[in-house]
Amino acid sequence: MPIENHSLVNELPEYKEQIHELKMHDAHFRRLFDEYHFLTNEIENIEKEIVLASTLEEEEFKKRRLHLKDSLLDMLRKAKAEQETA
Repeated sequence: MPIENHSLVNELPEYKEQIHELKMHDAHFRRLFDEYHFLTNEIENIEKEIVLASTLEEEEFKKRRLHLKDSLLDMLRKAKAEQETA
C-alpha cells in the first residue's frame, strides 16, 4: 500500500527553487534526480502490486532512493548557500 508522495519537491519544498535551477543547469543533478524519480515510481508500483518484486528488491530500491535523496540534498544545500552568499 503506497503511503505518500515521495517526489523530491514534495519531500524538500524549501528547496523548490534550487531543484528547478539545478535540473536546468547541472547534468549530474539531473541524472540523479531522474534516477530518484524512476526508483520512486518503481517503489510505488511495487506497493500498489502493479509490479511483482521480492521484499528484498523493494528494500534495495528504497535504500538506493534514500542514498540518492541524501546526495541530492547535499547538492541542494550547497546551491542554496551559494545563492544566499551571492
